[in-house]
Amino acid sequence: MTSPVLHTERLILRRLEAADFDAWAAFCADPETMRFLGGALNRAVAWRAMATMAGAWDVRGFSMFSVIERTSGRWIGRIGPWQPEGWPGTEVGWGLSAEFAGKGYALEAASAAMDYAFDTLGWASAIHTIHPDNAASIALAKRLGSINQGRVTLPAPLQGSVVDAWGQSAAEWRARRKG
Repeated sequence: MTSPVLHTERLILRRLEAADFDAWAAFCADPETMRFLGGALNRAVAWRAMATMAGAWDVRGFSMFSVIERTSGRWIGRIGPWQPEGWPGTEVGWGLSAEFAGKGYALEAASAAMDYAFDTLGWASAIHTIHPDNAASIALAKRLGSINQGRVTLPAPLQGSVVDAWGQSAAEWRARRKG
């Protein structure tokens, strides 16, 4: 299976690679970055989280992409399709390292990932599971055209997480992209 590589104006979205691990581990260790993503992780747990996400490519045929800044070649986060067993829907999720927040990268990458989910994977809808206090992610979901569809329950071990599903249908996404 050839792994997809998506290109945007400033970013490359590609499958996770072993070389991404140091940046991934730093991302996972940052308490502010991980505030709404389950909390900071030590290096060993971060490795297992990355291996889980990387393995989803083989098990599901998709997973979040590594987001690479084109000009520097730096790993800046992970964004893309996600649906572990028991997940409340087909999700396009995101997380960027704190130093890259506020530059429009999340919108650029999430838009490419939404196109990929709908046009390549054939999803009928996409959600974003977001804690109600996560103002930055809510703002991004709104910029993507998603609406709050209400509280959802995540599977174990995340079943205690308080999250709402923001989302939209493929038809809504395509209509918005044309307009």
